[in-house]
Amino acid sequence: MRKAVLTILTALLCACSTEQKTIKKDPVQFQANWESLQQYEIPTWFQDAKLGIFIHWGPYSVPAFGSEWYPRLMYMDSVVWDPSGIAKTQKPSGVYQHHINTYGNPGEFGYKDFVPMFKGENFNAKEWIEIFEKAGAKYIVPVAEHHDGFAMYKSNYTRWNSVEMGPKKDILGELTKEAHERGLKIGASSHFAFNWNYYTYKKGFDTMDPTYSDLYSRPHDHYAPADKEFLELWWNRTKDIIDQYQPDILWFDFYMDRDEFTPYHPKMAAYYYNKSAEWDKPVVLQSKNFGKITFPEGTNVYDIERGKMSDIRKETWQTDTSIGKNSWSYVSNWESKEVNTLIDDLVDIVSKNGCLLLNVGPKADGTIPEDQQKILFAMGDWLKVNGNAIYGTRPWKIFGEGPTKVATGHHTEGSNENLTADDFRFTTKDGKLYAIAMDWTDKGYVVIPAVSSKSKYITSGVKNVKLLGHNALLQWKQTENGLRIDLPDQKPCEYAFAFEIEFNGEGVLAWATSK
Repeated sequence: MRKAVLTILTALLCACSTEQKTIKKDPVQFQANWESLQQYEIPTWFQDAKLGIFIHWGPYSVPAFGSEWYPRLMYMDSVVWDPSGIAKTQKPSGVYQHHINTYGNPGEFGYKDFVPMFKGENFNAKEWIEIFEKAGAKYIVPVAEHHDGFAMYKSNYTRWNSVEMGPKKDILGELTKEAHERGLKIGASSHFAFNWNYYTYKKGFDTMDPTYSDLYSRPHDHYAPADKEFLELWWNRTKDIIDQYQPDILWFDFYMDRDEFTPYHPKMAAYYYNKSAEWDKPVVLQSKNFGKITFPEGTNVYDIERGKMSDIRKETWQTDTSIGKNSWSYVSNWESKEVNTLIDDLVDIVSKNGCLLLNVGPKADGTIPEDQQKILFAMGDWLKVNGNAIYGTRPWKIFGEGPTKVATGHHTEGSNENLTADDFRFTTKDGKLYAIAMDWTDKGYVVIPAVSSKSKYITSGVKNVKLLGHNALLQWKQTENGLRIDLPDQKPCEYAFAFEIEFNGEGVLAWATSK
């Protein structure tokens, strides 16, 4: 009897233990209000990723002139409207004149006529993903639909999509499939909100033809608020992307911050986050808060276009910028940035708790130009050497030190200079400090003041110093002026280079970046 009781108790205890082990924390159920959405937590995978690839590709790649705003500018013959609604007469835009000279009047050859020319005959999703992986990217954000209104996916709400027209392929779907097979995260971007006021409506233009209002939007007074019909279309197209492709990232461009769109923001965020719980995978929602705050801090990931932060931000953020200086989509006069500038940007952004979303512009035939590939591969080679100082890191007590100032905010990158050999950026991981020197010096040594023996940022002395990409021992000395490190004769890599610094005990503590 006693033995039987013990057997039963043991079985019950084992059952309870097993039950406790299988208990899973219930996911947060978000409501469509900001108080509820403050429970959102940025996924660890995104905080660790650091580098992503943006892709601007669509029918605007066919004319390959000006920029991805060709569809808008080709209709600007003499009048440009500003957001206040005041008409300003000026000369025709250069794009309009180019279009007249090359294709004819926009009433006879409109933007719609580029769609059959947009064939993407050489598009190969597997090749693209392999290029991005070789570049060291950990996530990808294809443009699902730009301001032009053409969907690069199998849309249930517009015939103007890449499956029914143009390439006759589900571009977003094929990229999503290949990315997942390679273990990469992939999302989608929506720029569709601006479609409402993207085109000019004028007698003689095909934008006035109701046959094509499902591409150009319905004619209306310029910069009039989007009406209920368009807002519902925007919402349905957004939901369509979420439901069909389960994106790891959902990125939104400006204009969604207009007053008429803001009531949809908490509704959309709650819908996406609750779907993420159904899919059992954490997701990232990104917006710009362009001009005003429409997504409160803590409810999504803040994105800065062609700009950076000047200091560490507690919540992980992102810069989106292009390899191209003058365009996001492919143009015949594309001007690429220097690799050194892009490496500087990546390191500076990561040191401030950010990620870099770097854009490529494929040609209309679906090939990624070799000059862009060359830049991506150079970044990948750099990351093979210095990846430990980038991936999975968190900010230190300070982002860096040195004489070069960095501008902050949207569209400020043009005012930034390349960082120098006197500039350092810091990251931390696994109790180690990474000090990244932003350029090579001919002095034969570097001195890092923040790691001096009297530094207020560390609690114990330096134990060991390594140079990533260099196997031999280094000569170093920690003094009151800083950590002096003698450099080898040969550079371990091109561009910036990173020191891995270990301390006696817990000498380095990361900056607190969690909520």
